[in-house]
Amino acid sequence: MLENIESLPDNARVWIYQSDTKLSDEQVAKATKDLRSFLEAWTAHGTTLKAGFEVKYNRFITIALDQSQAAASGCSIDSQVRFIQSLQAELEVDLLDKMNVTYYQNDRIHYKPLMDFKKMVKAGAVGKNTVVFNNLVTNLGEYREHWEVPAKDSWHSRFLRK
Repeated sequence: MLENIESLPDNARVWIYQSDTKLSDEQVAKATKDLRSFLEAWTAHGTTLKAGFEVKYNRFITIALDQSQAAASGCSIDSQVRFIQSLQAELEVDLLDKMNVTYYQNDRIHYKPLMDFKKMVKAGAVGKNTVVFNNLVTNLGEYREHWEVPAKDSWHSRFLRK
Protein backbone atom coordinates (compact mmCIF):
# COMPACT_ATOMS: atom_id res chain seq x y z
CA MET A 1 0.00 0.00 0.00
CA LEU A 2 1.59 3.22 -1.14
CA GLU A 3 1.59 6.03 1.42
CA ASN A 4 3.04 9.51 1.43
CA ILE A 5 6.42 9.16 3.16
CA GLU A 6 5.63 12.25 5.25
CA SER A 7 2.69 10.44 6.84
CA LEU A 8 4.76 7.47 8.00
CA PRO A 9 5.90 7.29 11.63
CA ASP A 10 9.43 8.01 12.83
CA ASN A 11 9.98 4.32 13.61
CA ALA A 12 9.35 3.29 9.98
CA ARG A 13 12.29 1.33 8.59
CA VAL A 14 14.27 3.01 5.81
CA TRP A 15 16.50 1.99 2.96
CA ILE A 16 18.52 4.63 1.13
CA TYR A 17 19.94 4.10 -2.33
CA GLN A 18 22.28 6.76 -3.68
CA SER A 19 23.00 7.17 -7.35
CA ASP A 20 26.55 7.51 -8.59
CA THR A 21 25.41 10.37 -10.81
CA LYS A 22 22.77 13.05 -10.53
CA LEU A 23 19.54 11.77 -12.07
CA SER A 24 17.99 13.74 -14.88
CA ASP A 25 14.40 14.91 -14.50
CA GLU A 26 13.40 12.16 -16.95
CA GLN A 27 15.17 9.54 -14.83
CA VAL A 28 13.45 10.85 -11.68
CA ALA A 29 10.07 10.65 -13.43
CA LYS A 30 10.80 7.06 -14.51
CA ALA A 31 12.02 6.11 -11.02
CA THR A 32 8.96 7.72 -9.42
CA LYS A 33 6.58 5.85 -11.71
CA ASP A 34 8.34 2.53 -11.11
CA LEU A 35 8.58 3.08 -7.34
CA ARG A 36 4.85 3.79 -7.16
CA SER A 37 4.07 0.57 -9.05
CA PHE A 38 6.47 -1.51 -6.95
CA LEU A 39 5.30 -0.19 -3.57
CA GLU A 40 1.61 -0.48 -4.46
CA ALA A 41 2.16 -4.21 -5.01
CA TRP A 42 4.85 -4.85 -2.34
CA THR A 43 3.92 -7.62 0.10
CA ALA A 44 5.40 -9.82 2.81
CA HIS A 45 3.94 -13.34 2.92
CA GLY A 46 0.86 -12.11 1.09
CA THR A 47 0.28 -9.14 3.41
CA THR A 48 0.33 -5.69 1.85
CA LEU A 49 3.14 -3.49 3.15
CA LYS A 50 2.49 0.15 4.08
CA ALA A 51 5.37 2.01 2.47
CA GLY A 52 6.35 5.32 0.95
CA PHE A 53 9.28 6.79 -0.89
CA GLU A 54 10.96 9.96 -2.01
CA VAL A 55 13.61 10.87 -4.53
CA LYS A 56 15.75 13.65 -3.04
CA TYR A 57 18.18 15.97 -4.76
CA ASN A 58 17.88 13.90 -7.96
CA ARG A 59 20.35 11.51 -6.33
CA PHE A 60 18.81 9.55 -3.44
CA ILE A 61 15.95 7.07 -3.42
CA THR A 62 14.57 6.51 0.06
CA ILE A 63 12.04 3.78 0.75
CA ALA A 64 10.28 3.76 4.14
CA LEU A 65 8.19 0.96 5.59
CA ASP A 66 5.71 1.27 8.46
CA GLN A 67 6.16 -2.10 10.15
CA SER A 68 3.31 -1.64 12.64
CA GLN A 69 0.92 -3.60 10.41
CA ALA A 70 3.36 -5.95 8.71
CA ALA A 71 7.14 -6.22 8.81
CA ALA A 72 9.43 -6.80 5.89
CA SER A 73 10.40 -10.43 5.43
CA GLY A 74 13.53 -11.79 3.81
CA CYS A 75 11.56 -12.41 0.63
CA SER A 76 10.09 -8.90 0.57
CA ILE A 77 13.53 -7.35 1.13
CA ASP A 78 14.92 -9.55 -1.65
CA SER A 79 12.15 -8.34 -3.96
CA GLN A 80 13.05 -4.75 -3.10
CA VAL A 81 16.71 -5.37 -3.97
CA ARG A 82 15.72 -7.05 -7.24
CA PHE A 83 13.51 -4.05 -8.02
CA ILE A 84 16.40 -1.64 -7.31
CA GLN A 85 18.74 -3.75 -9.46
CA SER A 86 16.22 -3.57 -12.29
CA LEU A 87 15.75 0.17 -11.80
CA GLN A 88 19.47 0.87 -11.84
CA ALA A 89 19.81 -1.12 -15.08
CA GLU A 90 16.96 0.86 -16.67
CA LEU A 91 18.36 4.20 -15.47
CA GLU A 92 21.96 3.20 -16.27
CA VAL A 93 23.21 4.29 -12.84
CA ASP A 94 24.66 2.53 -9.81
CA LEU A 95 22.34 2.54 -6.80
CA LEU A 96 23.84 -0.29 -4.75
CA ASP A 97 27.51 0.56 -4.25
CA LYS A 98 27.79 1.43 -0.56
CA MET A 99 31.52 2.25 -0.73
CA ASN A 100 30.97 5.83 -1.78
CA VAL A 101 30.46 9.09 0.08
CA THR A 102 28.09 11.89 -0.83
CA TYR A 103 28.61 15.27 0.80
CA TYR A 104 28.08 19.01 0.44
CA GLN A 105 30.89 21.31 -0.60
CA ASN A 106 30.51 24.86 -1.89
CA ASP A 107 26.71 24.49 -1.73
CA ARG A 108 26.80 21.56 -4.14
CA ILE A 109 26.40 17.82 -3.63
CA HIS A 110 29.45 15.74 -4.50
CA TYR A 111 29.89 12.00 -4.79
CA LYS A 112 33.25 10.30 -4.30
CA PRO A 113 34.57 6.78 -3.84
CA LEU A 114 35.41 6.19 -0.18
CA MET A 115 39.15 6.04 -0.92
CA ASP A 116 39.03 9.47 -2.58
CA PHE A 117 37.07 10.88 0.36
CA LYS A 118 39.72 9.55 2.76
CA LYS A 119 42.43 11.25 0.66
CA MET A 120 40.47 14.50 0.73
CA VAL A 121 40.27 14.31 4.54
CA LYS A 122 44.01 13.71 4.74
CA ALA A 123 44.64 16.67 2.45
CA GLY A 124 42.31 18.87 4.50
CA ALA A 125 39.87 19.37 1.60
CA VAL A 126 36.99 18.10 3.78
CA GLY A 127 36.75 18.15 7.54
CA LYS A 128 34.69 17.50 10.63
CA ASN A 129 32.05 20.07 9.71
CA THR A 130 31.63 18.94 6.11
CA VAL A 131 27.99 17.89 5.79
CA VAL A 132 27.70 14.29 4.68
CA PHE A 133 24.76 12.04 3.91
CA ASN A 134 24.61 9.29 6.52
CA ASN A 135 22.95 6.52 4.53
CA LEU A 136 23.29 4.14 7.49
CA VAL A 137 20.28 5.60 9.29
CA THR A 138 17.79 2.82 9.99
CA ASN A 139 14.47 4.54 10.58
CA LEU A 140 12.53 7.52 9.34
CA GLY A 141 13.13 9.55 12.51
CA GLU A 142 16.90 9.20 12.08
CA TYR A 143 16.51 9.98 8.39
CA ARG A 144 14.59 13.15 9.17
CA GLU A 145 17.00 14.32 11.88
CA HIS A 146 20.40 12.71 11.26
CA TRP A 147 20.75 11.96 7.57
CA GLU A 148 22.43 15.24 6.57
CA VAL A 149 24.96 15.81 9.34
CA PRO A 150 28.49 17.09 9.92
CA ALA A 151 31.02 14.32 9.28
CA LYS A 152 32.00 14.42 12.98
CA ASP A 153 28.46 13.20 13.84
CA SER A 154 28.40 10.32 11.37
CA TRP A 155 30.22 7.08 10.64
CA HIS A 156 32.46 9.23 8.44
CA SER A 157 34.12 10.52 11.63
CA ARG A 158 36.40 7.47 11.71
CA PHE A 159 38.32 9.01 8.79
CA LEU A 160 38.80 12.45 10.33
CA ARG A 161 42.08 13.61 11.76
CA LYS A 162 42.10 13.45 15.51
